[in-house]
Amino acid sequence: MSTGAVEAKLAELGLTLPEVVPPLATYQPAVRSGAYVYTAGQLPMVKGSLPVTGKVGAEVSPEQAKELAAICALNALAAVKSVVGDLDRIARVVKVVGFVASAPDFTGQPGVLNGASELLGEVLGERGVHARSAVGVAVLPLDAPVEVEILVELTPDPA
Repeated sequence: MSTGAVEAKLAELGLTLPEVVPPLATYQPAVRSGAYVYTAGQLPMVKGSLPVTGKVGAEVSPEQAKELAAICALNALAAVKSVVGDLDRIARVVKVVGFVASAPDFTGQPGVLNGASELLGEVLGERGVHARSAVGVAVLPLDAPVEVEILVELTPDPA
């Protein structure tokens, strides 16, 4: 698979595109439909495990959660690459949806999801500017603090 400008930018930022996180149930990490790739919700898995678990605003600080959201976005990019082969095919990130496992009084979900949004902006520039939803939830799979899914539009297929 190709390594292009997007992966060069990741390397410049000191980041490596991880292996695609295997599904936890019956679904695909990413699916292409026409010019779009939809990712499944990506947990902040690092080498097969969660670096931290718990609720944001209780066991997990908002700062930690923001870093975890960036890991989720990196995992989402890996899922996109698994479908299209080259991240340079991303015309733009259309939408980011993030879920934050929140302590009952935690209201900083948008700040947590800035971790994902900032990573996508750093890596993709203007193509990384997107619409977003940040949702507080009671619990996520494996007691993950955050989960992120993305929708990307692709450039036309090469001839």
